Amino acid sequence: MKRRRSATAHLAGSAAMLLIVGWPDRAAAYRPFDGTDASVADPGAFEIELGPAGLLREGSQRTLIAPAVVLNLGVAEGWEAVLQGRAETPLSPAPARTSLVGNGAFLKGVLRQGVLQEKPGPSVATELGLLLPGINDEPGIGGSAAAILSYRFADVTAHLNVQGAVTRQQHGDGFLSTIVEGPSDWRVRPVGEIAYEREGGRFETLSGLIGAIWPISDRLAFDVGLREGRISDRSLTEIRVGLTVGFSLWGKAEH
Repeated sequence: MKRRRSATAHLAGSAAMLLIVGWPDRAAAYRPFDGTDASVADPGAFEIELGPAGLLREGSQRTLIAPAVVLNLGVAEGWEAVLQGRAETPLSPAPARTSLVGNGAFLKGVLRQGVLQEKPGPSVATELGLLLPGINDEPGIGGSAAAILSYRFADVTAHLNVQGAVTRQQHGDGFLSTIVEGPSDWRVRPVGEIAYEREGGRFETLSGLIGAIWPISDRLAFDVGLREGRISDRSLTEIRVGLTVGFSLWGKAEH
């Protein structure tokens, strides 16, 4: 679901746009995953999910992802606004111009408070959004709708994502993901994800991710992930390293 000016001007424009439109053509990610969880930022809380540099290999093509940005702002009780996007620079077979891809604007809300809100039972959320045009990328506008369920089994927390979308080129797309996280009280939490995506008859992706999240405080966490899989007949390998930082813009803001 993915691609004139001088290189300097383009990179400056890309950096500016990342602050305006914010990762993939699906529900906003929860680092280092493709899916997300059934929680949102408190009103007034602002979070930046940043991947300063990552490396993606699809078949023989290698791409630098730098940066990838997701911005989350708590706008009301149980609701947050999300802007996201990433800059991609092909490195091989031959270097090519940078593109700003996966731009999207989303509204995410908690439909049922549960374990992620310190209450009994599952947490349930929804996320609705627009897939926005890129720079040196696909034109057009698409849309998506997702359902997210989170539940804690003893020391393991799981998140299920189911999403349907209409891409910028007006193709149907389906996405399914299961995230599993280790004990939340561990200093470094092991994590994993299995994800499947199919866009009409164009391609399908099946991938698995293993990684870790290292929370430094309530407002700062580092993450790393290694993703392996296949996109139709091509192999896929991706290295993800990043951080999530949060702070208050107004009111009492904790996430």
